[in-house]
Amino acid sequence: MLKSYEAIYENGQIKWISEQPQVNTARVIVTFIEENLPSKKRRTAPASIAGKGKTLGDIVSPIVDEEDWECLK
Repeated sequence: MLKSYEAIYENGQIKWISEQPQVNTARVIVTFIEENLPSKKRRTAPASIAGKGKTLGDIVSPIVDEEDWECLK
């Protein structure tokens, strides 16, 4: 059975954040999470299509009246 425990590895020591496992000997898999990941660059639209989008109707209310919905009949 696999169980996960959260800890911080610092200067060769493990500091448990949650409960500490109650085992004397165990085989472990260690996964490190990089804390200083580079921020993702925000995508922008190509200049050739920028500003050409159109809203064709109300984006909040449905196009068709609720009386015409087949699922409500």
